[in-house]
Amino acid sequence: MGPRVPIALCALLACACGKHGAVDDDGGAGPGVPAMLATPASAASAPSPFSVEGAKAPTDTSRFPAKLAALAWETRVYEQPSTTSQVLGYLRAGAVVQADDDGTNGDGCRGPWRAIAPIGYVCVEAGNASLDPNATVVRALARRPDLTERLPYMYGVVRRNGPIYARLPSRAEAEAAEPGLKDRMAAWLSDGTDDGASFRSDYWLRGRTEPEPAPAALWTTGETREVPDWLAGGKMPPALSPLRHGEDLVLGMTKNHNGFALVDTAVVDGRRYGITTDLTVFPIDRMRPIEGSAFHGYRIPDDVQFPFALVRREGTFAFSMHKGKFARDHAVARRSAIGLTGKQRFVEGVLHFQTTDGFWLSDRFVSRVDGVKHMPKWANDGERWVDVSITKQVMLAYEGTKPVYVTLVSSGEAGLGDPETSKSTVQGIFRIHTKHLTTTMSSDVVGEEFELKDIPYVEYFQDSYALHAAYWHDDFGTPRSHGCINLAPEDARFLFQWTAPQLPPGWHGVRKALRGSVVFVHP
Repeated sequence: MGPRVPIALCALLACACGKHGAVDDDGGAGPGVPAMLATPASAASAPSPFSVEGAKAPTDTSRFPAKLAALAWETRVYEQPSTTSQVLGYLRAGAVVQADDDGTNGDGCRGPWRAIAPIGYVCVEAGNASLDPNATVVRALARRPDLTERLPYMYGVVRRNGPIYARLPSRAEAEAAEPGLKDRMAAWLSDGTDDGASFRSDYWLRGRTEPEPAPAALWTTGETREVPDWLAGGKMPPALSPLRHGEDLVLGMTKNHNGFALVDTAVVDGRRYGITTDLTVFPIDRMRPIEGSAFHGYRIPDDVQFPFALVRREGTFAFSMHKGKFARDHAVARRSAIGLTGKQRFVEGVLHFQTTDGFWLSDRFVSRVDGVKHMPKWANDGERWVDVSITKQVMLAYEGTKPVYVTLVSSGEAGLGDPETSKSTVQGIFRIHTKHLTTTMSSDVVGEEFELKDIPYVEYFQDSYALHAAYWHDDFGTPRSHGCINLAPEDARFLFQWTAPQLPPGWHGVRKALRGSVVFVHP
């Protein structure tokens, strides 16, 4: 779908904007921390939590002594005990939050309403929410998204299309659904490239400490292991996926540029399967593990001197000048930050910046970062806000008038084009109106079809335009999205926890129209 989607649809539904492209399992090591900049994103402290409308997180937990479990894929949280009141956000299936011990009467619910911490009401009725924290869906989704990791789930992209299963199939069932499975498995097990079984097979064992047989050994012995009780013996998991219809084993087929987030894996008859966040099943041998780019930006110390440069591209060189002529001197590391004197000059029609050690850098390969000269009202009022330059592909985060963080981004691939007619990022002054810890983005445009599940740390600021992590590419510093602002996972994780509105504990999405942090997007 295109980038223009009404706000009402984006409030609780996934909206597409990320561009698909080549998938990297890892972006390689992040840049070394230059002397002029301090610790990376992961060391930055997040603000103290606050609720959707600014109420502080409760210190008196005795008001919420009960536990409420979310059963629906999106269990909505309302401002009042009525489905006609404002939606404040939602819980994802499997979440357990603190709730009031007593129910409340209200509209639109076939059961009682319960107030939850820190704010809002949830309808307790079949299929939506329960007071049983041991419900099957809670046990099935016990592995909650982990906000301390680069990516909140395990991720994989489809490298070879195949069936999506409703439950764990036996080997005989898999062979019936996947003709030629034996030969294909043999080829995969013997493939020594990054498309083969040996490539990061440990990735799918996250959280397990016991020794694990190699994929070839498992396939040979036909062993079954690590199957959770709610899937054992061919059991159907709770129905969360819209693909589920009755007792059908095969729900559909994957397509190119599909990505999955997994909560766990299990082995049946020697074959490992991934269990997705909506409790469908897909073979690991048809997926490529994805860890996301290891790149991250930098925290900015109080004594930083503007301007400085961020190196956007590989193959960047510093030039020396002798008698008015440039000569290539040495290579400069991609994504490093380099101090500038402020002097610049054109050489053969290309703008160059002078470094503090007397060399020159081309603006075709680096972005000059100057900081904001004239502070807007929201900065002078002490708000946290984000400044994004499309031409420089640079994002600066500010605490009031103080710059605290800088990184490279990937905005819309059409650059400064018209966002109504091209894949460019909308410009203007906005406020973050909706956040999703993860959400699916997709496109059915012919030739550009994709569906990427559980894109992390999504912050919508205007219609369907969002800041979000991109786990499928490592081109930050180069425009390449459908219009959103792509961030490296560590940068997106930091920003998500730093900006307003804050996501209350246990929630998966929050909406705070016209109250979130400012996002200023400009050339």
